[in-house]
Amino acid sequence: MSADQLTQHLASGSCHLFDAGCGFPAPGLNEFQFNPIFTVAGVGFNKPMLLSMVAALLVIVFFWVAFAKPKVLPGKLQLVGEIGYDFVKRSIVLDTIGKKGEKYVPMIVSMFFFVWIMNIMSVIPFAQFPVTAVIAYPAGLAGLVWITYMTLTFKKHGFVGGLKNLCWPSGIPGWVMFILVPIEFFSNIFVRPFTLAVRAFANMFAGHLLIVMFSIASWYLLSPSIGALYASTSFAVTLGLTAFELLVQFLQAYIFVMLASSYIAGALEEAH
Repeated sequence: MSADQLTQHLASGSCHLFDAGCGFPAPGLNEFQFNPIFTVAGVGFNKPMLLSMVAALLVIVFFWVAFAKPKVLPGKLQLVGEIGYDFVKRSIVLDTIGKKGEKYVPMIVSMFFFVWIMNIMSVIPFAQFPVTAVIAYPAGLAGLVWITYMTLTFKKHGFVGGLKNLCWPSGIPGWVMFILVPIEFFSNIFVRPFTLAVRAFANMFAGHLLIVMFSIASWYLLSPSIGALYASTSFAVTLGLTAFELLVQFLQAYIFVMLASSYIAGALEEAH
């Protein structure tokens, strides 16, 4: 029986642990590959693209509605919006960048909630997929952070000063610079955007794959007698992983914008 036949057999509801000729169809990269849902002007929109657009729209609409008519005594929606905005502003931007970070608060707030909602899509019925598990999305956001980082570095310090800011740490003996300068250059120019993207992608990719695997296993193991115990254990693990994933989704959004803020802070540092 091929892998496709096994998947179809499992989906039909007749494939369980003790069924003859029915092996466990472990999920793989196929869980992250999507055919276009619809096509507009020759461009196909698949599920992750659609979910990312929904996430962006949710962020825009929420803050638009929450602050369209701000009041001294805020309503419930405005209060939630203010709490979220102040959390990112005070706990991330101002703590990391300082007063100079005021102008970057809208960017960091938007990025935090956009990443968070794309992550949360994995536990929303019918969506059930974290958009950031497709590396193109965190890579695009990491690219935006990198462009901002580079632009601010050279705008603040000039070309020579910018290179010095990126490659020449202060307080280091000159005789080690021939080793340290290439490492700093490679780290700041190439490694930072790469790790920023991969960190968000890898966590969401692994978390989604685990949840899918134990979800399928819960049904596959379901059978009379001992199989019911196996299935209930797998289902309990699925619930536990889902709860843990909710925490990871928030933390990954937090870490992403925290690192983005630290890069901006580094670009705005005074010349050594």
